[in-house]
Amino acid sequence: MHFATLAFTALGWLAVSVPIAGAQDYEFKGGYPTAETAAHVQDEQDYQRAIQTYRFFYPTVSMEGTFQGTREAGVLDNKGVLVLAGGPRHTLYTGNSDTPYMGGVLNLKESGPFVIELPPGAYLGIVNDHNFGWIADIGLPGPDAGKGGKHLILPPDYKGEIPPGYFVSQSKTNIVLVGARALPPNGDMKAGVEAQKNIKLYPLSQADNPSPYQYVDRTNDEVDVTPLRWEDNFQYWEKLNKVVQEETAPEEFRPMYGMLAMLGIEKGKPFQPDDRMKAILQKAAKAGRDQMLVAGFASSRPDRFVWPDRKWEYATLRWENGDFELPTGIDLEARDRWYSQAVGMSPKMVLRVEGAGSLYWLGLRDKDNAYLDGSKTYKLSIPLPVPQKLFWSVTVYDAISRSQIRTDQDKAALRSLAELKDIPKEGTVDLYFGPNEPSGHEGHWIKTIPGKGWFVYLRLYGPEGPAFNGLWKPNDFEEVK
Repeated sequence: MHFATLAFTALGWLAVSVPIAGAQDYEFKGGYPTAETAAHVQDEQDYQRAIQTYRFFYPTVSMEGTFQGTREAGVLDNKGVLVLAGGPRHTLYTGNSDTPYMGGVLNLKESGPFVIELPPGAYLGIVNDHNFGWIADIGLPGPDAGKGGKHLILPPDYKGEIPPGYFVSQSKTNIVLVGARALPPNGDMKAGVEAQKNIKLYPLSQADNPSPYQYVDRTNDEVDVTPLRWEDNFQYWEKLNKVVQEETAPEEFRPMYGMLAMLGIEKGKPFQPDDRMKAILQKAAKAGRDQMLVAGFASSRPDRFVWPDRKWEYATLRWENGDFELPTGIDLEARDRWYSQAVGMSPKMVLRVEGAGSLYWLGLRDKDNAYLDGSKTYKLSIPLPVPQKLFWSVTVYDAISRSQIRTDQDKAALRSLAELKDIPKEGTVDLYFGPNEPSGHEGHWIKTIPGKGWFVYLRLYGPEGPAFNGLWKPNDFEEVK
């Protein structure tokens, strides 16, 4: 076993022993590697490449999960959208029950430029490419600012005429996701779902006479729009190969596509790994997934904390933009952390400024720094008023599925527009989480599952100054014995 041997102290460099997993001496004779060393290095190189490409392309495969789940729900590309008021029956990374969803798949290679026409209203929406790259904001966070308007999404390398009167954006991939939410008037989810159906979608070629669009409501049905079925096994690579074959490759991804080619995934060529490579890819899928979950749930970065005296963390480690860019590169851990537990990306989603669309805080440990345990009962005290202009909520997620927890209670959220609408305007509200219903607090309780870990997102919509300057902060989870 090799050891890293340098650490800097106030007295200079000091030897320490830090084991490096998998490291070993390589045997060379006369300057040449032995056959055993060559075989070992080749396996190790392929495994390391597989780990890195797994993590880099996870957003791509996650988006493919969104596309496949939408299609399995009976929604055809360029023909319709999925609409639903989110709940525990929907497998969706950190999906919420605060606002109804609408999502559809646009195949720009087949349709050409596509129009998304919004009426005036309280809509929040994004358009993301096949790699979860940001293309456009629509609705309140977009250039139409909630006043309504027509957004035009162009295919990659489009050179045709662009008519006036549109907010224009261009995708880097052929297939894209359009997603929108409608703020429910007075908490009326059904009215929010119906409002989604006022959004019009059609190819630009049909602008004068659009074909009817299908709105498929799956509020009461099970839907899975995640890559959970593939993320820890060989199918992950089959799904990634599918995307490589049908999509354009962004210029900035070229080095990573080169690494994929070394693993046998290359555009225009069949993916036919031998038994050795299959074993490596299978192992890398499991390890890559696990490494991403460490970034999501066990980061050691000090900038993850919202307040120095609380265990609350930021759901995303980068807030300056929507692509995790640093001045000289990409914050890869922040990218891993977000996509291990969430979907969708826009600069407006992660801004930590007053008046931004929303603010997400991650709670996964109690005041004693232990992970939240489904076998125990906890109290969360929230000072009132919560600094937001619209509404706020606490939503419970299963640590394995990263989706809303599923119990016979059939509820995973406590919301200011619903369960908490009648709480006092000042003071403190106590929320409870545990396997058994707490006497006297039934309406402020979410059921958890013994033996399973869980976490929450505390969301503020329209956050105000005290949410950022430390004048307001929630308490930590406290076990109730």
